Amino acid sequence: MGTVILSLDAELAWGFHDLEKLPAARINGARMAWIELIDMFDKFEIPTTWAVVGHLFLNECDGIHDGLESKVGWFQRDPGGHTDESNNWLAPDLIEAIRNARVNHEIGSHTFSHVDFGDQSMSRDVAVAELRESRRLASEWGIDLDSFVFPRNNIGYRELLAEFDFKCYRGNKPERWYDGTSMRPIGKTISMAVGSSPPPTVRPEVDEYGLVNIPASLDLFTFEGLPKQIITQVVEDPVVRKAKLGIEAVADSDDVFHMWLHPNNLTSKEDLKRIELILKFLDSVRERRDLVVRTMGEVAAKQSLTNVR
Repeated sequence: MGTVILSLDAELAWGFHDLEKLPAARINGARMAWIELIDMFDKFEIPTTWAVVGHLFLNECDGIHDGLESKVGWFQRDPGGHTDESNNWLAPDLIEAIRNARVNHEIGSHTFSHVDFGDQSMSRDVAVAELRESRRLASEWGIDLDSFVFPRNNIGYRELLAEFDFKCYRGNKPERWYDGTSMRPIGKTISMAVGSSPPPTVRPEVDEYGLVNIPASLDLFTFEGLPKQIITQVVEDPVVRKAKLGIEAVADSDDVFHMWLHPNNLTSKEDLKRIELILKFLDSVRERRDLVVRTMGEVAAKQSLTNVR
C-alpha cells in the first residue's frame, strides 16, 4: 500500500528572523494561511504533520531569553510581549487550532527558535538547549514530540534527536540528475515545465541512531516566479502536475510520497488554489486506489514495528 505524507514547517516570523530583510508579505499572511490550511485539510480529511517552532507555544515572553543557550544576538529581533501584540512570534491560538481540527494532525518540532542545526557555527550546547526547551513547552500542552523537521532542511546533530526521544525526521530528497551541477537552473525548469517523470517516491530507513529518516519528495513551492507564471498561462500549474504524478506513482506501491510546504508560502489566491487542487486529487486517488495518507509519526511507528519483526 502506498503512503502519502504532507508535512508543514510552521514558523511565522521565526523562519526569517536571521535574514537581513524580512519578507513582509509572507509573514503578514502566514496566520491566515495557517487557518485556511487547517480548514482545507478538514474538508478533504487529510491528516498532516505540523512541525512547529517551539517559541510559538508561548503566550508571552521577555524577548531576551536569559538562561537559554543561544547564538550571540540570536533573539535581537524578538519583540517579546504578549500574543495579542506579538502574534507573528507567539501563536498558542494557532496551535490550539491544529488540536481542535476535525482531522487528527500530528504536532512535531521545528526547533525552539528556528536554529540551523547543520550550520558550521552551530554548537552542541545550543542544539541541546533548543531541543530541551521545545520538548518542555510541548509537554506543558500534553504533546509528545515524535517528529522533527530541520530548519532550512540542513541536517545536523541527529544523535541529539535520539537522546531527546524523537522518533523520526524529514530527510533530504533524493538528488535529481541536475542537482549539484551548473545545469541545475535549466534542468529544474525543463523538468517542471515539460518533464513527464514523477518526483521521487521514497522508502523510510532507520539510521545509525535508531531514528527513522523519512526523506522529502516534493517541495510544493519549489518552482515560483516568472518561469512559473509563463508556464501556467499555457498549461496546468507545473507543481500541481508534478504532485499528481507523484501521487499516481506511489499508489499501489510500498513507497512513500512526501510533500511539504510552509504556511507562509501561501500569499495569494493562486497559492491556495494550488494546494486545494492537490488535495482534491489526492482524495480522489485515495478513493479508487490502494493509497493511504499518514503523518510522519505514524509512518515512523510502522517502520519501527517492521524492523522489530
